[in-house]
Order: sequence, then structure tokens, then C-alpha cells
Amino acid sequence: MERKPVPVQNSGAPAMATGTSPAQPQPQPPVPAPIAPEVLEWEQPSTTKKGGLFSKFSKFNLFGASASTKSTDASIEEGRVQPLSEEKEISQSTAAPARLFGRNRKKVLIIGGVALLLLILILGLGLGLGLKKKSKKYQNLPLPGSSSIQTGDLTYYSPGPGYGACGFENTSHDSICAVSHIIWDAVSTSSNPNHNPLCGKMLRITRFNEALGRNSSVDVEVVDRCTGCEPNDIDLSLDMFTALADEGQGRVLGSWAWLD
Repeated sequence: MERKPVPVQNSGAPAMATGTSPAQPQPQPPVPAPIAPEVLEWEQPSTTKKGGLFSKFSKFNLFGASASTKSTDASIEEGRVQPLSEEKEISQSTAAPARLFGRNRKKVLIIGGVALLLLILILGLGLGLGLKKKSKKYQNLPLPGSSSIQTGDLTYYSPGPGYGACGFENTSHDSICAVSHIIWDAVSTSSNPNHNPLCGKMLRITRFNEALGRNSSVDVEVVDRCTGCEPNDIDLSLDMFTALADEGQGRVLGSWAWLD
């Protein structure tokens, strides 16, 4: 009796028939997506931006920011905003004068320097001519040693009690006078006014006195310097002035000459 071979069973993949195509893989079932936990409304982050400290004032348009933004938006919509290429052309056209000015800057500085030098020269010439004219005006000063008679204004001042430029103690009753600062400075030899050569010099003043109907003369000593007097003017003490004119006249014309 013949024994039939027992077929070998494969515990793994199923047996495939000879001459047939391999079996197609079975589709896997879809994996369900994980379910996100539900977030409550009060736990969700706020999407609205809270206003800052100045947000309340923004609606009043204090600084005009909203208006400018709106105008810019309107300009963009209307096509008034120029493209980048046009802006570049404008910047190049405006840069040309700047370069031209830079090249001419040296010329401008030179012209300005020359003008400044001319101005200084003109001012110097004017000052020199003025000083020269002034020196000619006071060229023939009535200095001591001259026997000529001078004519000028006679005034009075209150010399004291006190000390004049010569350092002498004076009163309004003394036979004294002050000569012009122009004469005083012309003969000055020291910074100390007490050492001026005019101190102690004597001069004689003569004037026709209307009250007396005749000429009156006084001899006075130089003790002070008159800052408001012209070269031929003499400032007298009150007693010396009233000997030549009435006190109410204040300023009269008289003649005088040096005695030594």
C-alpha cells in the first residue's frame, strides 16, 4: 500500500499558488486624530490689544498722526506717491547744485576774505584821517610860554572843599581854575596827575562886566582838569566867576593869557 506525502504547512504567510501573482497588501484602517482638549472661553488668550496710557488721547488726534496717515493712504490710492525710480531722479537732480556749491566754496571764501580785508582797510583809513583832522584842529594849543591872548568860554564849578587833580585842597572861595583836558594831557609827563607841569601855573582872565560897565580881571591858579572844556575854555571857582559875570549867566565869553 503506497503512502501519500503529507503537504508541509507554512505557519507564516499563506501559500501562494504556482504561477500566480503575489497577493496585494491589505489597506490599513485610518488612525483617528487625537482629540484636543476643549479650552474654555475665559482660558483662551485675548486677541484684542489693550490700549496704552495715551491710547485714550489718540482719538482726539492731538499730534495729527491719524490725519497724516490718512493723507498718505489717500495719496497712494490716487497715485500721487512717486515711484522709487522717480525719487532717485529727483535726488540726483537736487544733488547737482550741492556739488556745484561745494566746488565754488573755495571761491566764496576767497571773495569773503578779500571783502573783509577791504572793509578793515577802509575803516583804518577813516580812523587815521579822523585822528589827523583832530590833531590839526588842536595843533596850536594855548600852552604856557605863549604870550598870545586866548578867547573862550568861562564857566564855574564847585571845587570843594576837596582836592583837585593837582592834589591841592580847594574851596569855592579860592582864586583857582581848571584848564581843558586837552591842554592838560598835552603836557602830561606822568601817570600821577599831581605831577602835571600845569599845576600851580597862573593865568589872568579879563572880561567886560555889564553890571559894572567896565572890564574886570582876575588872576587864578591852575589846580584841576576840566573834562568838558575845549582848549580855550576855563572853568573857575564860583567867587572868581561872579567877579567877572553874574552867577545866573552860567557861561560867558572871556579872554585870558598865561602869566608865566
